[in-house]
Amino acid sequence: MRKLVLVILLTMASVSVWGQKADLRKGNREFRKGEYGEADISYRKGLLKDTSSVAAKYNLANNLYRQENYDEAAKMLDGIENPDAAACFNRGDVAIAKEDWKTAVDSFKECLLQDPGDLKAKENYIYARNKLMEQQQQEQQQNQDQNKDNQDQNKDQDQNQDQQQQDQQQDQDKKDKKDQQQQQQQQQQELSAQQAQQLLQAIQEKEKQTQEKVDEKKAAALKSRQKEKNW
Repeated sequence: MRKLVLVILLTMASVSVWGQKADLRKGNREFRKGEYGEADISYRKGLLKDTSSVAAKYNLANNLYRQENYDEAAKMLDGIENPDAAACFNRGDVAIAKEDWKTAVDSFKECLLQDPGDLKAKENYIYARNKLMEQQQQEQQQNQDQNKDNQDQNKDQDQNQDQQQQDQQQDQDKKDKKDQQQQQQQQQQELSAQQAQQLLQAIQEKEKQTQEKVDEKKAAALKSRQKEKNW
C-alpha cells in the first residue's frame, strides 16, 4: 500500500513538472512573438505549479520588464534564491530603469563577481556607479541648501524675536515714560494745590494781622477820645 502511494505521488510530481515546463515553453513562444500579456499568464501558471521555480521567476521577470512593470519585475528577481550572473544582470537592468542606482551598482557588482568577463556588466556597473555618485552629490548639495535654508529661517526667526522684544521694550519704555509724566503731573497738581492752600493761609494770616492792627488802632483812637472827653 505504501509503495502504491509513493508511485502515485511521484506520478503527480512528474505531471506537475511536465505541466510547468509546458507552460514555460508556451510562455517563451508568446514572449518571442511579443505577446507579453499572454506570456504573463503562461508564466504565472507555471509558477503556480512550482513556486520555487527559478526559470518561471526569471522568465516572468523578463516579461514584466518588457511591459515596463519594473516594480513587479524587481520583486520577482528578488525572490530568486542564490541568483546566478544572468539574474543579477537583469536585476541591475531593472534597477537602472527605476533609477535605483544603489541596487544597480550592487547587482552588477555581484554579476561581475560570478562572471568577471562580462563586458556589458562592467559598462553598466560604471554607468550606475557614476549615477550613484551624482545622486549622492545632489543629495549632499540639497542637504547643504536645506541646512542653509534652516539657518536662514532660524536667523529670520531670531531677528523677528529680537525685533518683537525691541518693540515690546519700546512700548514698555513709552508706557513707563507716560506713567512717569502722569505721576509728575499729578505731583505738580498736588503741589500746586498745596501751594495755593499755603498762599491762601498766608493771605488769611496777613489779613488777620492787618485786621488786628486796624482793631488796635481803632481801640487806641477810641481810648484817646475818651480821655480827652473825660478831661
